[in-house]
Amino acid sequence: MNTPLPSGAAPRRRAPGAARRTRRLVALVAGLAAASLALSGCLSSLIPESPPTSTASLAPDTDGVAADLVPFYAQPLSWAPCDAFECTTVTAPLDWSDPGAGDIELSVIRQRALSGAPIGSLLVNPGGPGASGVDLVRDSVDFAAREPLQERYDVVGFDPRGVGASTAVRCYDAADMDSYLFAIPSGRRGSDQWNAESTEENRAFAEACDANSNGILPHITTENAARDMDLLRAVLGDDELHYLGYSYGTFLGATYAKLYPDRVGRLVLDGAVDPAVSLVDVGTVQGIGFESALRAYMAACLDGSDCPFRGTVDEAMADLGTLLASVDRSPLPAPDGRMLGADSLLTGIVAALYAQGSWPFLTAALTDVLEGDPAVAFQLADFYYNRANGTYLDNSTEAFRAYNCMDYPAITPEEDAAGDERLAAEAPTIAPYWSGVDPCAVWPYPPSGTRGAISADGAAPIVVVGTTNDPATPYEWSVALADQLASGVLVTRVGEGHTGYNKGNACVDAAVEAYLLDGVVPEDGLRCE
Repeated sequence: MNTPLPSGAAPRRRAPGAARRTRRLVALVAGLAAASLALSGCLSSLIPESPPTSTASLAPDTDGVAADLVPFYAQPLSWAPCDAFECTTVTAPLDWSDPGAGDIELSVIRQRALSGAPIGSLLVNPGGPGASGVDLVRDSVDFAAREPLQERYDVVGFDPRGVGASTAVRCYDAADMDSYLFAIPSGRRGSDQWNAESTEENRAFAEACDANSNGILPHITTENAARDMDLLRAVLGDDELHYLGYSYGTFLGATYAKLYPDRVGRLVLDGAVDPAVSLVDVGTVQGIGFESALRAYMAACLDGSDCPFRGTVDEAMADLGTLLASVDRSPLPAPDGRMLGADSLLTGIVAALYAQGSWPFLTAALTDVLEGDPAVAFQLADFYYNRANGTYLDNSTEAFRAYNCMDYPAITPEEDAAGDERLAAEAPTIAPYWSGVDPCAVWPYPPSGTRGAISADGAAPIVVVGTTNDPATPYEWSVALADQLASGVLVTRVGEGHTGYNKGNACVDAAVEAYLLDGVVPEDGLRCE
């Protein structure tokens, strides 16, 4: 299944196997929970609003559009059948500040409302940055939106600029990507040799991205992607945006609300990224979140009969730390020639922590690694990277790097040291393998993004969904975003795993669907046990 990916930004690791642990947020949930890796008192104080008035396939909405943008906003769409869906391509400015400087293409897919009478378009974004919304809808529309939403909305997936079938970032072929993600450095971890080797690997990757991406890298930013999303809204014929964004998709949605508060219809931001936190804070808090999820996994593992660890949670975590150190010293060979070191093993561990239903695969992987067999661990790591049979099914690794290096201001040495110190104290098991050389330090273009709270004054109510032990987008970020947004409403799912809607919690599902379908705003602070 080609399902999409993790959020906000990456930990500062030596290479994407180590440097972008947070990439596959939603994709992993969809794939691990739904595809199983191919390894074998809810609403109160309800405030009704009027329903959406726009319908799909109306004339493009060009109201208030600047003259130099009218050719983009007024473009007609030509839909063609693609599997059971409809697909089209939308032309957008490469540079929104200079619309005459060139164009890019955005790939769009649509499932028409099952009722035949859509109340509007519902755009969905699976996260990343770098996840394909086209793949999400085509391969797992039931994960993107439950049937009540499919009945009444045209569900629209799109590949953001730089991603997938849109005008895309291109860097390495499969062989070079394998080397970048899985090669074992020759120097000792943390040594000058290790750091220099990591820096040169990152530099070569960045230079390849610049050489192979046809000049788009400076324009691969979340702000530009949010402006693209307004263009999609308009050419679909909607006068307001109705949107369901997961993980990094919450930052994209919040950025849209900041830019176009008067065009916000019904926005649900699930598994939120705090737009005010720095790149170091993102990596640090996510590392702590994964340590917390790992402890929850370990407690459940120790209660089972097939757990490879014994003793208390603390003792088992110490033993896991010993295992990571062991494969760091002596990597395990796989039949395809790759070597499983600590970075790749941690990638596999993280992959399995996105959804509680995937914990049995983590048990299998760790049991086998203890016996010298890296096969299941590599299957988990490969799923994280959307790698199958030696090929990469998308460009999510490249797009992830491009967005984060442009969106986040440069890391200062002081920030870096503070992050490492906090990680060592609060995530001691994974800290030795979490941080390292900043891959964005050698990106060919300086970052253009800024970090800061988003209030989106004047926007209609925006629902933020947070899960209490979400490892990838920790709950505190959802609380922060809901507090920042002038019209933010927080819905809490008490539980494990990444994101909250469509995860088996009837309370969360009812709140989200009542809001998106009928404009019933949940009580702020609604807590779904």
